Amino acid sequence: MSVQWSWDRAFEALPVLLEGFKITVIATVLGFLISVVLGLVIALIRQAAPRWVSVPVRAISEFIRLTPLVVQLLFVYYTFTGLSPLQIGVVVLGIHYSTYMAEVYRAGIEAVPVGQWEAARALSIAPTRTWRAIILPQAIRRVVPALGNYAVSMFKDTPFLFAITVVEMVTAAQQFGARHFQYLEPLTLAGVIFLVASYPTSLLIRRLERRLAR
Repeated sequence: MSVQWSWDRAFEALPVLLEGFKITVIATVLGFLISVVLGLVIALIRQAAPRWVSVPVRAISEFIRLTPLVVQLLFVYYTFTGLSPLQIGVVVLGIHYSTYMAEVYRAGIEAVPVGQWEAARALSIAPTRTWRAIILPQAIRRVVPALGNYAVSMFKDTPFLFAITVVEMVTAAQQFGARHFQYLEPLTLAGVIFLVASYPTSLLIRRLERRLAR
């Protein structure tokens, strides 16, 4: 039996998907803010802190980065029952992606020419000021496009939140399809919305990358 597209069903599904899209955007934006800040903290600890601090942080970071996001979501969901599923999703997404952001920051820091460090030491600039005024501005400028790429990846990973009952866009599409016994329209629209939201962002990141490379 062939499945035929129904525009009436598609228009009926659209408001439901947009409501789920709102949850997707909230999870992405808040998770991204957590990841960029925590990722920078992790990178700074690994680069500048004593070994007794940096080694455990590195081990924890590697463990989080190398274990599946879904497993982390389920673990936190069943452990911290006092938090809402969306709160758990935001925090876990932020922490998970902070480990990737930390690697990006570290690459940016290590790309700063050694002469910058030597000049700062020669001028007797305090280490804190060296990091704040010389190293980090250059490093962050280099890694902005990579951070943007991870933001897009996080956006596309939000469907994993279905595992902890968060009704983001894909879950909303599945639920609509289950109610109407027709999945073609809602899942197609969900894919189109992801594309419409992601593609312009990817183009902007590429343009920014070319501009910063000059």
